[in-house]
Amino acid sequence: MKDKILYYVVGSQHLYGEETLKQVAEHAQEMARFLDSQEDNPVTIKYFDTVKTPQEVTDMCQKVNFDPQCVGIIAWMHTFSPAKMWINGLKILNKPMLHLNTQYNEKIPYDSIDMDFMNLNQSAHGDREFGHIVTRLRIRRKVVAGYYKDPNVLKQIFAFARAAAAAEKSKTLKVARFGDNMREVAVTEGDKVEAQTKLGWSINGYGLGDLVEYIDKVSQKEIDELIETYKEKYAFQKDMDLEAVKTQAKYQIALERFLQDGCFNAFTTTFENLHGLKQLPGLACQVLMEQGYGFGAEGDWKTAALTHLIKYMATGLEGGSSFMEDYTYHLEKGKQAILGAHMLEVCPTIAEGKPSLEVHPLGIGGKEPPARLVFEGKTGDAMLITLVDMGDRFRMIVNKARIIKSQAMPKLPVARVLWQPLPDMTTSAQAWILAGGAHHSVLTTQLELEHIQDFARIMDIELIVIDQNTEINRFENELMISDLVWKSKN
Repeated sequence: MKDKILYYVVGSQHLYGEETLKQVAEHAQEMARFLDSQEDNPVTIKYFDTVKTPQEVTDMCQKVNFDPQCVGIIAWMHTFSPAKMWINGLKILNKPMLHLNTQYNEKIPYDSIDMDFMNLNQSAHGDREFGHIVTRLRIRRKVVAGYYKDPNVLKQIFAFARAAAAAEKSKTLKVARFGDNMREVAVTEGDKVEAQTKLGWSINGYGLGDLVEYIDKVSQKEIDELIETYKEKYAFQKDMDLEAVKTQAKYQIALERFLQDGCFNAFTTTFENLHGLKQLPGLACQVLMEQGYGFGAEGDWKTAALTHLIKYMATGLEGGSSFMEDYTYHLEKGKQAILGAHMLEVCPTIAEGKPSLEVHPLGIGGKEPPARLVFEGKTGDAMLITLVDMGDRFRMIVNKARIIKSQAMPKLPVARVLWQPLPDMTTSAQAWILAGGAHHSVLTTQLELEHIQDFARIMDIELIVIDQNTEINRFENELMISDLVWKSKN
Protein backbone atom coordinates (compact mmCIF):
# COMPACT_ATOMS: atom_id res chain seq x y z
CA MET A 1 0.00 0.00 0.00
CA LYS A 2 2.99 2.34 0.22
CA ASP A 3 2.21 3.73 -3.24
CA LYS A 4 -1.08 5.04 -1.80
CA ILE A 5 -1.08 8.52 -0.27
CA LEU A 6 -2.99 10.08 2.61
CA TYR A 7 -2.59 13.86 2.42
CA TYR A 8 -2.24 15.83 5.64
CA VAL A 9 -4.22 19.05 5.17
CA VAL A 10 -4.07 21.83 7.73
CA GLY A 11 -6.56 24.64 8.16
CA SER A 12 -5.78 28.21 9.20
CA GLN A 13 -6.42 31.79 7.99
CA HIS A 14 -4.46 34.94 7.12
CA LEU A 15 -5.61 36.75 10.28
CA TYR A 16 -2.62 35.58 12.33
CA GLY A 17 0.17 36.91 10.09
CA GLU A 18 3.02 35.34 8.16
CA GLU A 19 5.13 34.36 11.17
CA THR A 20 2.33 32.31 12.71
CA LEU A 21 1.47 30.71 9.37
CA LYS A 22 5.10 29.75 8.92
CA GLN A 23 5.04 28.00 12.29
CA VAL A 24 1.78 26.28 11.38
CA ALA A 25 3.34 24.86 8.20
CA GLU A 26 6.49 23.78 9.99
CA HIS A 27 4.55 22.02 12.72
CA ALA A 28 2.26 20.30 10.23
CA GLN A 29 5.16 19.05 8.12
CA GLU A 30 6.87 17.68 11.22
CA MET A 31 3.66 15.93 12.29
CA ALA A 32 3.12 14.42 8.83
CA ARG A 33 6.71 13.14 8.78
CA PHE A 34 6.19 11.56 12.20
CA LEU A 35 3.00 9.79 11.13
CA ASP A 36 4.58 8.60 7.91
CA SER A 37 7.64 7.21 9.71
CA GLN A 38 5.71 4.89 12.02
CA GLU A 39 6.24 1.18 11.48
CA ASP A 40 2.51 0.40 11.53
CA ASN A 41 1.66 3.02 8.91
CA PRO A 42 0.54 1.05 5.83
CA VAL A 43 0.49 3.96 3.33
CA THR A 44 2.46 7.13 2.61
CA ILE A 45 1.38 10.19 4.60
CA LYS A 46 2.36 13.54 3.08
CA TYR A 47 1.83 17.13 4.10
CA PHE A 48 -0.30 18.74 1.39
CA ASP A 49 -0.62 22.41 2.35
CA THR A 50 -1.97 24.88 4.86
CA VAL A 51 -5.24 26.14 3.39
CA LYS A 52 -6.28 29.67 4.37
CA THR A 53 -8.96 30.80 1.91
CA PRO A 54 -12.08 29.37 0.22
CA GLN A 55 -10.23 29.14 -3.10
CA GLU A 56 -7.30 27.27 -1.55
CA VAL A 57 -9.72 24.77 0.02
CA THR A 58 -11.52 24.23 -3.30
CA ASP A 59 -8.24 23.88 -5.19
CA MET A 60 -7.03 21.33 -2.64
CA CYS A 61 -10.20 19.25 -2.94
CA GLN A 62 -10.01 19.28 -6.74
CA LYS A 63 -6.38 18.18 -6.70
CA VAL A 64 -6.86 15.26 -4.31
CA ASN A 65 -10.00 14.17 -6.17
CA PHE A 66 -8.02 13.66 -9.37
CA ASP A 67 -4.83 12.31 -7.80
CA PRO A 68 -4.86 8.56 -8.61
CA GLN A 69 -2.47 7.82 -5.74
CA CYS A 70 -4.53 9.67 -3.14
CA VAL A 71 -6.79 7.47 -0.99
CA GLY A 72 -7.97 10.24 1.33
CA ILE A 73 -7.09 13.22 3.49
CA ILE A 74 -6.37 13.89 7.14
CA ALA A 75 -7.77 17.30 8.08
CA TRP A 76 -6.55 19.23 11.13
CA MET A 77 -7.12 22.81 12.25
CA HIS A 78 -3.92 24.12 13.86
CA THR A 79 -5.49 27.54 14.40
CA PHE A 80 -9.06 28.70 14.00
CA SER A 81 -10.16 28.18 10.39
CA PRO A 82 -13.54 29.79 9.61
CA ALA A 83 -15.66 26.88 8.37
CA LYS A 84 -17.66 28.74 5.73
CA MET A 85 -14.49 28.83 3.66
CA TRP A 86 -14.58 25.00 3.55
CA ILE A 87 -18.12 24.63 2.18
CA ASN A 88 -17.52 24.72 -1.59
CA GLY A 89 -14.50 22.45 -1.37
CA LEU A 90 -16.10 19.89 0.92
CA LYS A 91 -19.18 19.71 -1.33
CA ILE A 92 -17.03 18.39 -4.19
CA LEU A 93 -14.59 16.27 -2.15
CA ASN A 94 -14.95 12.63 -3.19
CA LYS A 95 -12.08 11.12 -1.21
CA PRO A 96 -12.46 9.73 2.33
CA MET A 97 -11.66 12.09 5.19
CA LEU A 98 -10.31 11.61 8.68
CA HIS A 99 -10.72 14.60 10.97
CA LEU A 100 -7.84 14.62 13.45
CA ASN A 101 -8.56 16.65 16.58
CA THR A 102 -5.08 17.03 18.04
CA GLN A 103 -2.36 19.54 18.93
CA TYR A 104 1.28 20.00 18.07
CA ASN A 105 2.08 20.38 21.78
CA GLU A 106 1.12 17.67 24.21
CA LYS A 107 1.08 19.84 27.34
CA ILE A 108 0.13 23.37 28.26
CA PRO A 109 3.37 25.27 29.04
CA TYR A 110 2.00 26.77 32.24
CA ASP A 111 5.07 28.89 33.04
CA SER A 112 5.43 30.49 29.61
CA ILE A 113 2.00 30.44 27.99
CA ASP A 114 1.00 33.79 26.49
CA MET A 115 -1.35 35.11 23.79
CA ASP A 116 1.09 34.27 21.00
CA PHE A 117 0.92 30.63 22.09
CA MET A 118 -2.86 30.81 22.35
CA ASN A 119 -3.22 32.31 18.86
CA LEU A 120 -1.03 29.59 17.38
CA ASN A 121 -2.54 26.57 19.15
CA GLN A 122 -6.30 26.80 18.71
CA SER A 123 -7.26 23.25 17.77
CA ALA A 124 -9.56 23.00 20.77
CA HIS A 125 -12.06 25.33 19.10
CA GLY A 126 -10.75 25.34 15.53
CA ASP A 127 -11.58 21.64 15.13
CA ARG A 128 -15.03 22.17 16.60
CA GLU A 129 -15.76 24.89 14.02
CA PHE A 130 -14.61 22.58 11.25
CA GLY A 131 -16.50 19.61 12.69
CA HIS A 132 -19.73 21.61 12.74
CA ILE A 133 -19.71 22.39 9.03
CA VAL A 134 -18.80 18.81 8.07
CA THR A 135 -21.71 17.51 10.13
CA ARG A 136 -24.07 20.14 8.75
CA LEU A 137 -23.09 19.11 5.20
CA ARG A 138 -23.95 15.52 6.20
CA ILE A 139 -20.49 14.26 5.22
CA ARG A 140 -19.55 10.92 6.77
CA ARG A 141 -16.00 10.86 8.06
CA LYS A 142 -13.90 9.40 10.84
CA VAL A 143 -13.07 11.60 13.84
CA VAL A 144 -10.00 10.80 15.93
CA ALA A 145 -9.24 12.85 19.05
CA GLY A 146 -6.07 12.88 21.17
CA TYR A 147 -2.37 13.63 20.98
CA TYR A 148 -1.06 12.64 17.57
CA LYS A 149 1.82 10.58 19.01
CA ASP A 150 -0.43 8.56 21.31
CA PRO A 151 -0.39 4.85 20.31
CA ASN A 152 -4.19 4.61 20.40
CA VAL A 153 -4.53 7.65 18.12
CA LEU A 154 -1.99 6.18 15.71
CA LYS A 155 -3.84 2.86 15.70
CA GLN A 156 -7.07 4.61 14.69
CA ILE A 157 -5.35 6.63 11.95
CA PHE A 158 -3.69 3.58 10.44
CA ALA A 159 -6.94 1.58 10.56
CA PHE A 160 -8.51 4.37 8.52
CA ALA A 161 -5.55 4.30 6.13
CA ARG A 162 -6.08 0.59 5.43
CA ALA A 163 -9.81 1.06 4.94
CA ALA A 164 -9.30 4.05 2.64
CA ALA A 165 -6.78 2.13 0.55
CA ALA A 166 -9.21 -0.80 0.28
CA ALA A 167 -12.01 1.58 -0.73
CA GLU A 168 -9.81 2.95 -3.51
CA LYS A 169 -8.96 -0.61 -4.57
CA SER A 170 -12.69 -1.40 -4.66
CA LYS A 171 -13.22 1.19 -7.41
CA THR A 172 -11.29 -0.94 -9.92
CA LEU A 173 -11.91 -4.45 -8.58
CA LYS A 174 -12.68 -7.07 -11.24
CA VAL A 175 -14.25 -10.48 -10.68
CA ALA A 176 -14.17 -13.34 -13.21
CA ARG A 177 -17.00 -15.86 -12.86
CA PHE A 178 -16.48 -19.34 -14.32
CA GLY A 179 -20.01 -20.62 -14.68
CA ASP A 180 -23.03 -19.13 -12.95
CA ASN A 181 -24.37 -19.17 -9.40
CA MET A 182 -25.37 -22.50 -7.91
CA ARG A 183 -28.88 -23.14 -9.20
CA GLU A 184 -31.84 -21.95 -7.10
CA VAL A 185 -29.60 -20.41 -4.41
CA ALA A 186 -30.75 -16.96 -3.28
CA VAL A 187 -28.02 -15.41 -1.16
CA THR A 188 -25.20 -15.74 -3.68
CA GLU A 189 -27.24 -13.79 -6.24
CA GLY A 190 -27.24 -10.00 -6.40
CA ASP A 191 -27.44 -6.91 -8.57
CA LYS A 192 -24.14 -6.72 -10.46
CA VAL A 193 -24.95 -3.35 -11.99
CA GLU A 194 -25.67 -1.90 -8.56
CA ALA A 195 -22.45 -3.46 -7.25
CA GLN A 196 -20.48 -1.66 -9.95
CA THR A 197 -22.38 1.59 -9.37
CA LYS A 198 -22.09 1.51 -5.59
CA LEU A 199 -18.90 -0.45 -4.93
CA GLY A 200 -16.94 -0.15 -8.17
CA TRP A 201 -16.87 -3.90 -8.82
CA SER A 202 -16.88 -5.18 -12.40
CA ILE A 203 -18.33 -8.71 -12.41
CA ASN A 204 -18.35 -10.69 -15.65
CA GLY A 205 -19.01 -14.30 -16.54
CA TYR A 206 -16.90 -16.69 -18.63
CA GLY A 207 -17.52 -20.19 -19.89
CA LEU A 208 -15.33 -23.07 -18.78
CA GLY A 209 -14.14 -23.25 -22.39
CA ASP A 210 -12.38 -19.90 -21.93
CA LEU A 211 -10.40 -21.37 -19.03
CA VAL A 212 -9.82 -24.71 -20.77
CA GLU A 213 -8.04 -22.86 -23.59
CA TYR A 214 -5.54 -21.59 -21.01
CA ILE A 215 -5.27 -25.03 -19.38
CA ASP A 216 -4.38 -26.66 -22.69
CA LYS A 217 -1.46 -24.26 -23.15
CA VAL A 218 0.26 -25.06 -19.82
CA SER A 219 3.55 -26.89 -20.37
CA GLN A 220 4.80 -29.95 -18.49
CA LYS A 221 7.87 -27.97 -17.42
CA GLU A 222 5.71 -25.33 -15.76
CA ILE A 223 3.77 -28.05 -13.94
CA ASP A 224 6.92 -29.80 -12.72
CA GLU A 225 8.39 -26.52 -11.42
CA LEU A 226 5.20 -25.74 -9.51
CA ILE A 227 5.14 -29.24 -8.00
CA GLU A 228 8.60 -28.57 -6.56
CA THR A 229 7.23 -25.38 -4.96
CA TYR A 230 4.39 -27.40 -3.42
CA LYS A 231 6.93 -29.83 -1.95
CA GLU A 232 8.72 -26.96 -0.22
CA LYS A 233 5.59 -25.33 1.21
CA TYR A 234 3.31 -28.25 2.05
CA ALA A 235 3.50 -31.71 3.60
CA PHE A 236 2.92 -34.38 0.93
CA GLN A 237 0.65 -37.28 1.83
CA LYS A 238 2.32 -40.68 1.50
CA ASP A 239 1.40 -42.71 -1.61
CA MET A 240 -0.59 -39.80 -2.99
CA ASP A 241 -1.86 -39.74 -6.58
CA LEU A 242 0.66 -37.28 -8.00
CA GLU A 243 -1.26 -37.00 -11.27
CA ALA A 244 -4.16 -35.41 -9.37
CA VAL A 245 -1.74 -32.86 -7.90
CA LYS A 246 -0.34 -32.14 -11.37
CA THR A 247 -3.87 -31.50 -12.60
CA GLN A 248 -4.40 -28.89 -9.89
CA ALA A 249 -1.00 -27.34 -10.68
CA LYS A 250 -2.08 -27.03 -14.31
CA TYR A 251 -5.34 -25.39 -13.18
CA GLN A 252 -3.47 -22.96 -10.94
CA ILE A 253 -1.11 -21.84 -13.71
CA ALA A 254 -3.99 -21.43 -16.16
CA LEU A 255 -6.22 -19.61 -13.68
CA GLU A 256 -3.47 -17.22 -12.64
CA ARG A 257 -2.60 -16.48 -16.26
CA PHE A 258 -6.26 -15.87 -17.11
CA LEU A 259 -6.68 -13.54 -14.11
CA GLN A 260 -3.49 -11.64 -14.88
CA ASP A 261 -4.36 -11.20 -18.54
CA GLY A 262 -7.76 -9.77 -17.61
CA CYS A 263 -6.50 -7.74 -14.61
CA PHE A 264 -8.89 -9.68 -12.34
CA ASN A 265 -8.59 -9.53 -8.55
CA ALA A 266 -11.05 -12.32 -7.72
CA PHE A 267 -12.85 -15.27 -9.27
CA THR A 268 -15.62 -17.81 -8.68
CA THR A 269 -16.17 -21.44 -9.63
CA THR A 270 -19.08 -23.86 -9.18
CA PHE A 271 -19.19 -27.64 -9.00
CA GLU A 272 -22.30 -27.55 -11.21
CA ASN A 273 -20.23 -26.30 -14.14
CA LEU A 274 -17.13 -28.44 -14.69
CA HIS A 275 -17.45 -29.34 -18.38
CA GLY A 276 -13.95 -29.81 -19.77
CA LEU A 277 -12.28 -30.21 -16.34
CA LYS A 278 -11.17 -33.47 -14.72
CA GLN A 279 -11.48 -32.10 -11.19
CA LEU A 280 -13.13 -29.29 -9.30
CA PRO A 281 -10.34 -26.71 -8.75
CA GLY A 282 -9.35 -27.10 -5.10
CA LEU A 283 -5.65 -26.76 -4.40
CA ALA A 284 -5.47 -24.25 -7.25
CA CYS A 285 -8.04 -21.99 -5.57
CA GLN A 286 -6.38 -22.34 -2.18
CA VAL A 287 -2.94 -21.32 -3.45
CA LEU A 288 -4.34 -18.39 -5.45
CA MET A 289 -6.13 -17.15 -2.32
CA GLU A 290 -2.84 -17.50 -0.47
CA GLN A 291 -1.36 -15.13 -3.07
CA GLY A 292 -4.09 -12.54 -2.43
CA TYR A 293 -6.79 -13.35 -4.98
CA GLY A 294 -10.39 -13.31 -3.80
CA PHE A 295 -12.46 -16.45 -4.21
CA GLY A 296 -16.11 -17.40 -3.96
CA ALA A 297 -17.58 -20.89 -4.40
CA GLU A 298 -20.81 -21.67 -6.24
CA GLY A 299 -20.57 -18.44 -8.21
CA ASP A 300 -20.59 -16.23 -5.09
CA TRP A 301 -19.09 -13.08 -6.60
CA LYS A 302 -19.86 -10.89 -3.56
CA THR A 303 -17.77 -13.05 -1.24
CA ALA A 304 -15.04 -13.38 -3.87
CA ALA A 305 -14.69 -9.60 -4.11
CA LEU A 306 -14.93 -9.18 -0.35
CA THR A 307 -12.22 -11.81 0.20
CA HIS A 308 -9.82 -9.86 -2.00
CA LEU A 309 -10.60 -6.54 -0.30
CA ILE A 310 -10.16 -8.03 3.18
CA LYS A 311 -6.85 -9.55 2.14
CA TYR A 312 -5.72 -6.26 0.62
CA MET A 313 -6.80 -4.25 3.65
CA ALA A 314 -4.83 -6.65 5.87
CA THR A 315 -1.61 -6.45 3.84
CA GLY A 316 1.40 -7.03 6.09
CA LEU A 317 -0.61 -7.87 9.23
CA GLU A 318 -0.07 -11.09 11.15
CA GLY A 319 -2.61 -13.86 10.62
CA GLY A 320 -4.71 -14.75 7.61
CA SER A 321 -8.02 -14.31 5.81
CA SER A 322 -10.07 -16.82 3.84
CA PHE A 323 -13.29 -17.61 2.07
CA MET A 324 -15.41 -19.53 4.57
CA GLU A 325 -18.69 -21.39 4.92
CA ASP A 326 -20.66 -22.23 8.06
CA TYR A 327 -20.90 -25.99 7.63
CA THR A 328 -22.13 -27.80 10.74
CA TYR A 329 -22.82 -27.16 14.43
CA HIS A 330 -21.52 -28.65 17.67
CA LEU A 331 -24.46 -28.15 20.05
CA GLU A 332 -23.17 -29.79 23.23
CA LYS A 333 -24.18 -27.53 26.09
CA GLY A 334 -21.30 -25.36 27.28
CA LYS A 335 -19.15 -26.32 24.30
CA GLN A 336 -21.21 -25.00 21.41
CA ALA A 337 -19.25 -24.14 18.27
CA ILE A 338 -19.44 -23.88 14.49
CA LEU A 339 -17.33 -26.00 12.16
CA GLY A 340 -16.41 -23.92 9.14
CA ALA A 341 -15.05 -25.52 5.99
CA HIS A 342 -15.84 -26.00 2.34
CA MET A 343 -15.54 -28.84 -0.13
CA LEU A 344 -11.97 -27.78 -0.91
CA GLU A 345 -11.42 -24.05 -0.98
CA VAL A 346 -10.12 -22.63 2.33
CA CYS A 347 -7.02 -20.42 2.30
CA PRO A 348 -3.88 -21.80 4.02
CA THR A 349 -3.03 -18.38 5.49
CA ILE A 350 -5.30 -19.31 8.43
CA ALA A 351 -3.65 -22.73 8.97
CA GLU A 352 -2.11 -24.00 12.19
CA GLY A 353 1.22 -25.44 11.12
CA LYS A 354 2.18 -26.82 7.72
CA PRO A 355 -0.83 -27.80 5.56
CA SER A 356 -0.98 -31.36 4.27
CA LEU A 357 -1.39 -31.84 0.52
CA GLU A 358 -3.76 -34.76 -0.05
CA VAL A 359 -5.98 -36.39 -2.70
CA HIS A 360 -9.41 -37.78 -1.81
CA PRO A 361 -12.76 -38.37 -3.52
CA LEU A 362 -15.07 -35.35 -3.32
CA GLY A 363 -18.48 -37.00 -3.39
CA ILE A 364 -20.07 -34.16 -5.36
CA GLY A 365 -19.71 -32.90 -8.94
CA GLY A 366 -19.07 -36.31 -10.50
CA LYS A 367 -15.37 -35.73 -11.27
CA GLU A 368 -12.01 -37.29 -10.37
CA PRO A 369 -10.72 -37.05 -6.77
CA PRO A 370 -9.14 -33.59 -6.45
CA ALA A 371 -5.98 -32.55 -4.63
CA ARG A 372 -6.43 -30.12 -1.75
CA LEU A 373 -4.67 -28.74 1.33
CA VAL A 374 -5.90 -30.17 4.63
CA PHE A 375 -5.35 -28.31 7.91
CA GLU A 376 -6.86 -27.03 11.16
CA GLY A 377 -7.35 -23.32 11.70
CA LYS A 378 -4.98 -21.45 14.00
CA THR A 379 -6.61 -20.52 17.30
CA GLY A 380 -7.25 -16.91 18.25
CA ASP A 381 -9.62 -13.99 17.80
CA ALA A 382 -11.40 -13.72 14.46
CA MET A 383 -14.27 -12.10 12.61
CA LEU A 384 -16.73 -13.51 10.09
CA ILE A 385 -17.76 -10.90 7.50
CA THR A 386 -20.42 -11.25 4.83
CA LEU A 387 -22.04 -8.95 2.27
CA VAL A 388 -25.64 -9.47 1.18
CA ASP A 389 -27.90 -7.74 -1.33
CA MET A 390 -31.05 -6.54 0.49
CA GLY A 391 -32.75 -5.45 -2.73
CA ASP A 392 -32.45 -1.73 -2.06
CA ARG A 393 -28.94 -1.69 -0.61
CA PHE A 394 -25.95 -3.83 0.32
CA ARG A 395 -25.65 -4.91 3.95
CA MET A 396 -22.39 -5.95 5.59
CA ILE A 397 -22.67 -8.22 8.63
CA VAL A 398 -19.81 -8.88 11.05
CA ASN A 399 -19.68 -11.49 13.81
CA LYS A 400 -16.79 -11.55 16.25
CA ALA A 401 -15.59 -15.04 17.14
CA ARG A 402 -12.87 -17.09 18.79
CA ILE A 403 -11.20 -19.92 16.87
CA ILE A 404 -10.67 -22.90 19.18
CA LYS A 405 -8.78 -26.17 19.01
CA SER A 406 -10.88 -29.02 17.67
CA GLN A 407 -10.72 -32.73 18.26
CA ALA A 408 -9.12 -34.91 15.58
CA MET A 409 -11.25 -35.52 12.47
CA PRO A 410 -9.35 -38.32 10.69
CA LYS A 411 -12.17 -39.03 8.20
CA LEU A 412 -12.72 -35.38 7.16
CA PRO A 413 -9.99 -34.59 4.58
CA VAL A 414 -10.68 -30.87 4.13
CA ALA A 415 -9.35 -27.64 5.58
CA ARG A 416 -11.54 -26.65 8.53
CA VAL A 417 -11.88 -24.18 11.38
CA LEU A 418 -13.81 -24.55 14.64
CA TRP A 419 -14.99 -21.32 16.22
CA GLN A 420 -17.17 -20.06 19.03
CA PRO A 421 -19.11 -16.98 17.91
CA LEU A 422 -19.78 -14.05 20.22
CA PRO A 423 -21.68 -13.44 22.38
CA ASP A 424 -22.69 -17.13 22.33
CA MET A 425 -23.79 -19.72 19.81
CA THR A 426 -27.53 -19.23 20.18
CA THR A 427 -27.56 -15.43 20.16
CA SER A 428 -25.07 -15.27 17.30
CA ALA A 429 -27.07 -17.66 15.11
CA GLN A 430 -30.34 -15.86 15.83
CA ALA A 431 -28.82 -12.46 15.08
CA TRP A 432 -27.05 -13.60 11.89
CA ILE A 433 -30.25 -15.16 10.56
CA LEU A 434 -32.40 -12.15 11.54
CA ALA A 435 -29.96 -9.88 9.70
CA GLY A 436 -30.19 -12.03 6.55
CA GLY A 437 -26.58 -13.17 6.70
CA ALA A 438 -25.21 -15.60 4.11
CA HIS A 439 -23.74 -19.07 4.69
CA HIS A 440 -20.61 -17.81 2.89
CA SER A 441 -18.35 -15.26 4.57
CA VAL A 442 -14.76 -14.10 4.90
CA LEU A 443 -12.97 -15.24 8.04
CA THR A 444 -10.12 -12.98 9.11
CA THR A 445 -7.70 -13.17 12.02
CA GLN A 446 -5.83 -10.09 10.77
CA LEU A 447 -8.29 -7.22 10.97
CA GLU A 448 -10.22 -5.66 13.84
CA LEU A 449 -13.76 -4.33 13.86
CA GLU A 450 -12.48 -0.76 13.47
CA HIS A 451 -11.08 -1.56 10.02
CA ILE A 452 -14.46 -2.83 8.86
CA GLN A 453 -16.34 0.08 10.44
CA ASP A 454 -14.08 2.54 8.64
CA PHE A 455 -14.48 0.70 5.33
CA ALA A 456 -18.27 0.55 5.62
CA ARG A 457 -18.43 4.27 6.48
CA ILE A 458 -16.24 5.22 3.51
CA MET A 459 -18.21 2.99 1.12
CA ASP A 460 -21.55 4.12 2.60
CA ILE A 461 -22.62 0.52 3.27
CA GLU A 462 -25.02 -0.54 6.02
CA LEU A 463 -23.06 -2.31 8.77
CA ILE A 464 -24.55 -4.77 11.27
CA VAL A 465 -22.30 -5.98 14.12
CA ILE A 466 -22.78 -9.08 16.26
CA ASP A 467 -20.39 -9.12 19.21
CA GLN A 468 -20.14 -9.64 22.96
CA ASN A 469 -22.75 -6.90 23.57
CA THR A 470 -25.46 -8.30 21.28
CA GLU A 471 -28.85 -8.95 22.89
CA ILE A 472 -31.64 -10.22 20.64
CA ASN A 473 -34.53 -7.93 21.63
CA ARG A 474 -32.36 -4.85 21.24
CA PHE A 475 -30.79 -6.27 18.08
CA GLU A 476 -34.19 -6.69 16.41
CA ASN A 477 -35.06 -3.08 17.23
CA GLU A 478 -31.71 -1.93 15.82
CA LEU A 479 -32.42 -3.85 12.61
CA MET A 480 -35.82 -2.16 12.24
CA ILE A 481 -34.32 1.29 12.82
CA SER A 482 -31.47 0.58 10.41
CA ASP A 483 -33.95 -0.62 7.80
CA LEU A 484 -35.92 2.62 8.05
CA VAL A 485 -32.79 4.78 7.92
CA TRP A 486 -31.32 3.06 4.87
CA LYS A 487 -34.61 2.94 3.01
CA SER A 488 -35.02 6.68 3.55
CA LYS A 489 -31.50 7.24 2.18
CA ASN A 490 -32.32 5.30 -0.98
